[in-house]
Amino acid sequence: MRTHGHRGWKGRGGWQQAETPSAEDAAAWFAGRLPDDWFVSAPEITVDREEILIVGELPPLAEEFGDDAARAAAESGRISRFREDTRDKRIEIARQAEHRYQRKVAWGAHIGGTRELFTTLSVPVMTRLRQPERQVLDTLVDSGVARSRSEALAWAVRLVGQHAESWLTELRAAMSKVDDLRAKGPDLEG
Repeated sequence: MRTHGHRGWKGRGGWQQAETPSAEDAAAWFAGRLPDDWFVSAPEITVDREEILIVGELPPLAEEFGDDAARAAAESGRISRFREDTRDKRIEIARQAEHRYQRKVAWGAHIGGTRELFTTLSVPVMTRLRQPERQVLDTLVDSGVARSRSEALAWAVRLVGQHAESWLTELRAAMSKVDDLRAKGPDLEG
């Protein structure tokens, strides 16, 4: 039986996070489950070990606005209205998905140049940093770029992610191929 969020003894190697079920079909499941009138196209669905994030595009605003600030305010207001109007249905869908995939579900919407995420998960990450790495974080805090070491680390991870996206995409594809080969296993009959 697979469980999520529980630790299990792995033998000599120590403790290991229990395996979560595959979420390879999550995009298809949400395509069939989400109401057709919520988004103008298929939403972006991002899956990791702890969370599934669904971000959909809302219909464009028909009104004209005097400046970018007014347009951004109207877009933010439209996203807020979507969030309030769909809350009960989103909670119901999230509960079903959380049961199916054993991951939290987070939501977001975008319209024009405005993108907002809501109900996102913030996962603590334990790490050991040596003094040079701590000094980098402390410099970011001391300079006002971040309020804490935790925020500085999140900032650094986002920056690396932005600048290394093509490399990370290649790495994810290679890992997927390894997972496929591992699942096939060798043909030992013969």
